[in-house]
Amino acid sequence: MKIKGASAYLCYVDDLDRTAEFYQKLGLEINQQTDDRVIIYINWYRIDFVKAGQADYDQFRSEAASKGKGAGVFFYFSVDDVDGAFAEIKSQGLKPATEPQPTDWGTYEFVLLDPDGYKLVFFTRKAKRNPQN
Repeated sequence: MKIKGASAYLCYVDDLDRTAEFYQKLGLEINQQTDDRVIIYINWYRIDFVKAGQADYDQFRSEAASKGKGAGVFFYFSVDDVDGAFAEIKSQGLKPATEPQPTDWGTYEFVLLDPDGYKLVFFTRKAKRNPQN
């Protein structure tokens, strides 16, 4: 088997309107919204947010009901200015889970949780020290 690529994430959420509002505060455009789905594209990459409990498969239904949605998974979003992104997110009334910080693996990043607990990491590839430190 040869995997040709990856194209999307699918995330189960409890409240689609709350999810759409949250991601719009991050500056992302809602490309499609229905009663049971919100779709966002970042460049060519698609993120589907599906109303919890709407899936047909048993595996999907059990995941949708999980309180630990996205456990162990971090969604990485590349930004030019981590400190600027952090300040902008805070100005939108959102509360990041961490402060911007350099990592041992060479990034400078912070974590923000979405309304359903999915972990979003905003990063730059080269670690930079926070100018306030």
